[in-house]
Amino acid sequence: MESIQGISSEQEVIIQKARKRVIESIGKNMELYGITQSIGHLYGLLFFQNHPMTLDKMGEAMEMSKTSMSTGVRTLVDLKMVNKVWEKGSRKDLYEVELDWFQTFADYFSLKWRKALEINLSALRKSKTELCKLCEQSPDDTALQAVLKPDLDKIDEAIRYYMWLDRLIDALESGEIYNLVPKDASPPPGQ
Repeated sequence: MESIQGISSEQEVIIQKARKRVIESIGKNMELYGITQSIGHLYGLLFFQNHPMTLDKMGEAMEMSKTSMSTGVRTLVDLKMVNKVWEKGSRKDLYEVELDWFQTFADYFSLKWRKALEINLSALRKSKTELCKLCEQSPDDTALQAVLKPDLDKIDEAIRYYMWLDRLIDALESGEIYNLVPKDASPPPGQ
């Protein structure tokens, strides 16, 4: 981490220790986003920067190769956790962390959940169509109907869940979720 100007060395030690603790915590918990600990540490490094950084500067700070930095930054950019920015006079790519964690959460989980929803809903609908067709072909086959009924009920319940998930994703993407769960809640009495 870079040195902080205008403060005592004791103050800097306390600040750097606090920052390091947060960076370590972010690194450990980034697996929630499918990110390795080292990429989480990179995100943490960028989080505490007050200016965009180049891959070279990130590599120096983290003692990692430019290739590793490039791969990590690309992952973070793809997840919309880091933004590529332009700065007048700079010929190198610069990156800064996306500070809106609410939007980062919404973007990441919307993307992942929407993909899973589409895959699973497609499979459920295709299977339901096939099983309904089989059911219609043999309406008097009680053994077959006894097998198909529970399967179709389970498929219908799964479809119901994915339709709910679709609405949840829509609420995340539109920001409507914040009407239901505000970003800032009133603290409980006594806090």
